[in-house]
Amino acid sequence: MAPYESDDAAGAARDEDARSGRRKAARYAVPVAVVGVAAATIGLVPALADSGDPDLPRISAQQLIEKMAKSDTQQLSGTVKINTDLGLPDLGGLENSLASGAAPGSGDGSSADPQSKLTELVSGSHTLRVAADGPDRQKLSLLERGAEYSLIHDGKDVWGYDSKSNEVYHSTAADSGQDHRAKPPATPEDFAGEALKSVDDTTSVTVDGTMRVAGRDAYKLLIKPKQSGSTVGAISIAVDAKTGTPLKFTLTPRSGGAAVLDAGFTQVSFAEPAASTFDFTPPKGAKVTEDQDGPEGREHAHRGGDDFGKGGEDFGKGLDGATVIGKGWTSVATFDTGAGGGLPTGSQGGDLGGFLGSLGEQVSGKFGKGTVFSTRLVNALITDDGKVYAGAVTKEALVKAADTGK
Repeated sequence: MAPYESDDAAGAARDEDARSGRRKAARYAVPVAVVGVAAATIGLVPALADSGDPDLPRISAQQLIEKMAKSDTQQLSGTVKINTDLGLPDLGGLENSLASGAAPGSGDGSSADPQSKLTELVSGSHTLRVAADGPDRQKLSLLERGAEYSLIHDGKDVWGYDSKSNEVYHSTAADSGQDHRAKPPATPEDFAGEALKSVDDTTSVTVDGTMRVAGRDAYKLLIKPKQSGSTVGAISIAVDAKTGTPLKFTLTPRSGGAAVLDAGFTQVSFAEPAASTFDFTPPKGAKVTEDQDGPEGREHAHRGGDDFGKGGEDFGKGLDGATVIGKGWTSVATFDTGAGGGLPTGSQGGDLGGFLGSLGEQVSGKFGKGTVFSTRLVNALITDDGKVYAGAVTKEALVKAADTGK
């Protein structure tokens, strides 16, 4: 048996155990924040890793996934580097809104509102400080030039604070300690949990050697789609050899080039954070905005699909009336907007229709005519009769889905 065994090569007798381990791993995650929009197509480029590959005991992919599932990490703190390269055109705030599924100007109007603030993670490079002490206490800080944005969950209270504008957002979490759908993905563990949900018989899973991340020994779990129509090339997860906690997550596109998505710790500690880490009192003179609906209420109202690069029913969650065509990594979510005529034109759309049309590619098929909008990961087809097809699939796969309905 090779030191790093492939799940593909494992016998059929272990398939059910592997699936069970993956389900456990998909459910497991140490939350880092409790509110904010989950950026559907957020992508991150590799964080810094230490040089030198450690000599670790042999382990199979199944065993590594089970190690992640059994991990009981509840406390950690550290620094995460994030770099995003979706290949979107430079549209300023519109780019963030499109990627997050939120309309421009959504949120409560406060610069401290995480609904809009954390969508900044969908583009460029960012540094985060994160801390967690069980399910009831988490903190995420987005470091900016001369300013800092912090999101704190302490019991039932959720606070957002923008030091640049001196504005505060406050909400009360209805169910303290629960895995809130409103939390933003921000650490390798968050992304790893989502990626593991897509592992099925359309996926190849192997252990691809070892590495060091943030001064810690780690195994590399490699996930690859078997289907040719996916835009996902590979997902690499560096798993801490001691704790089973994901330390680094990298998603590379099938088209090659730089990674689309990568988040990794540059420093991490599994010691209990100081209790004061999660204390927050609005500074004197700060404008405080109370969110009466709570993060879950606004999340349901604003969110589109919240799972990147994966198939199955999960891709269409949150898209009202959406259905899923296909299987696995080449699944396509489709829904009818109810508005025929495709992109807005003439007096109705002003210059918007022409502008949006210039960003897409005109296509035609049995479905009629439409426009394909592409990123390095997710593509979307809007037909002239108002139907939308979207997924982490190629343009050809979208057209085929629209033509055949499968």
